[in-house]
Amino acid sequence: MDVVIVGSFMTDLMSYCTDFPEPGETVHGHKFKKSFGGKGANQCIMAQRLGGKTAMIGRVGDDGYGIEHLEHFKKHSVNVDHIYKTEKEQTGVANIIVNDKGQNCIVIVSAANLKLNENDLKAAEVVIKSAKVLVTQMEILPTTALAALKIAKKHGVKTILNVAPVPKALPDEIYKLVDYFCVNELEAASLWGNPVNSIEDANKSAKEFIHRGCSNVILTLGKMGSVFVTEAGINPIHIPAQEVKAVDSTGAGDAFVGSLAFYLATRPDLPVQEIIRRSNDIATASVLKPGTQDSYPYKKDLSHELFA
Repeated sequence: MDVVIVGSFMTDLMSYCTDFPEPGETVHGHKFKKSFGGKGANQCIMAQRLGGKTAMIGRVGDDGYGIEHLEHFKKHSVNVDHIYKTEKEQTGVANIIVNDKGQNCIVIVSAANLKLNENDLKAAEVVIKSAKVLVTQMEILPTTALAALKIAKKHGVKTILNVAPVPKALPDEIYKLVDYFCVNELEAASLWGNPVNSIEDANKSAKEFIHRGCSNVILTLGKMGSVFVTEAGINPIHIPAQEVKAVDSTGAGDAFVGSLAFYLATRPDLPVQEIIRRSNDIATASVLKPGTQDSYPYKKDLSHELFA
């Protein structure tokens, strides 16, 4: 496998409106859409659409949503040998509101995702050790993500942790198991304890995570691009992003992480800052269309320069 994802499935229930409602307010929406989501599933589909060979490890419920996710992954030729159905549990759901500026607010109900456990990972160890890159996030239990990282490290598999959503407590040992620690400005602020409102703030925050034991930190800043810091001690590198008018930013962070995993697995010859730049470009392309996975481009739709 190029990329193995240990993570979540969500059915996205998306409502589009002019402005977000205030507490207690009801507003009219102008569009509704149901689509496939979940941070883990999104990252997996993005890596697959770029041409990576992928496998997903996760749990769905024994409901119609779970069946739909499995069929969707099979159509994308993702390895589904370790996607488990959870009896008497529903598949994860994300309620998403998108305003006319392309901004979103999201409430998730993790449900079956929280049933993914260490025994599931042990059963999937054969596919984890076959991977070039393992990715996990925080829509599953932090203890399960930690166990996945430990198995990957045991077999010399490169690891990416996308710390989203930020848990109430992140195990200290997790930092030393991560090759690429990926956070956005809000997640970094929560973990760091200080706001991240500028490139300078991002540099300081990223260095803090290096001090906690991470090998490499990538802090994404939306339209300001990304900051990359490594334990090798080089100065922080700022990678700008393209300026575009977003239609829907939902899932853009997952498009970035899925692209990052794809390039780290298939193009280890590229400098990391170039991998980040290309991943930024693909994430930017995703915000030009509505939806989550529906907005993700295929390799054939992207510039040849991204694969040179």
